[in-house]
Amino acid sequence: MNFKKIFILFLLVLILVLAGKNAQHENIDKINLQFASWGSKSEIDILKPILREFELKNPDIKVEFIHIPQNYFQKIHLLFASNLAPDVIFMNNLYLPIYANAGMLEEIKEQEGKREKEKGKRKRELQNHSPIHPFNLSTFYDKSLKAMSYNDKLYAVPRDISTLVIYYNKDIFNRYNVPCPNKYWSFNDFLILAQKLTKDTNKDEKTDIWGISFEEDLLFYLPYLMSEGGGVLSDDLKTMIINTPESKKGLQFYADLRNKYNVAPKKSESASATMAQLFLQEKLAMHLSGRWLVPKYRTDAKFDWNVINFPTGDKGSVVPLDASGWSIAKSSKHKTEAMRLIEYLSSKGSIEKFSQSGLIVPARIDVAEGDFLQDKKSPRNNRVFIDIIKTVQITPVSTNYSEIQDDLKEKMNYLFNAAGKF
Repeated sequence: MNFKKIFILFLLVLILVLAGKNAQHENIDKINLQFASWGSKSEIDILKPILREFELKNPDIKVEFIHIPQNYFQKIHLLFASNLAPDVIFMNNLYLPIYANAGMLEEIKEQEGKREKEKGKRKRELQNHSPIHPFNLSTFYDKSLKAMSYNDKLYAVPRDISTLVIYYNKDIFNRYNVPCPNKYWSFNDFLILAQKLTKDTNKDEKTDIWGISFEEDLLFYLPYLMSEGGGVLSDDLKTMIINTPESKKGLQFYADLRNKYNVAPKKSESASATMAQLFLQEKLAMHLSGRWLVPKYRTDAKFDWNVINFPTGDKGSVVPLDASGWSIAKSSKHKTEAMRLIEYLSSKGSIEKFSQSGLIVPARIDVAEGDFLQDKKSPRNNRVFIDIIKTVQITPVSTNYSEIQDDLKEKMNYLFNAAGKF
């Protein structure tokens, strides 16, 4: 081997050694940021490229993504209890009070001058210095921010707004010459349509098509209570209002859909099928549910469908508003970097990617009233998801909300399945 070859080989070895040292140095300098989230495969397929883009634009940060598809909050509880909480946690408003009340989440401050001055107390709070730099909240719906707050302090930057609408099968309406609902319909109009659309198609004295869905989870009967002026918890979280005349009226109307008017499937009739499955099988003319079903219906529905706002009770058309977004653990040692990740996840470009799938109603106003409304795919009445934000009621959630739901589930079983009175 001549000197020239030896010299070239030496240079190659030197380059490899230096490259290895640089790579090792870069890895040492990188901050490992843990981020936990739930989500279906389709949702994670959107999220992972966004995380890769963030890492490319923030070479000092490595995101360790912790995907928890099932029993999410049970596992988050365990991580907090073991002092292993992730830096960034995808959170919803139903569980946020538990962690905020326990001092486990970092308060997210707002940039002053970015939004209209609201209350003196709120303004004074914003003047306090936070361990992380202030966040620009001017482009988010106020109700989404309030949903992700506890004791007037914000603990998560919202990604989406979750509300309920009525999905309806236009082909079934047309088949039986029943006019499609309009946004001014009342509870009585709704009941009349459900009765006209409940059919025994093969004359075997068994219902084959029901007018409306029926689910026993609190989320799905809350609109009936709220639209009559009732609910479960008062807005100040101090009083149970499930026993008020307004709440009882809404509950009885809902139970009667199944037990008196027979326009909604009983447990024995739906068997193991979900309401979404019955809708796709064209066994439901109308289905009360949220935006999360849009991707599935776009893919699987073999019929023409659309959405309309919930019907109007004595106090209007009122459905609960929930939200989800990103929180920072109080125990995080990388709060500044965690906020950089949240800023990227909640940026206009990132939220547009979540929105394009049809999965969410964006909490960002610029996306909701931009790309979201311009979406030409089903449902054609996308605007209803935005319009109803004006009339929704943020779900009043206390630290023991899970216990309240469990207690109600037992009490409602008699009302919904034994045709009893509440």
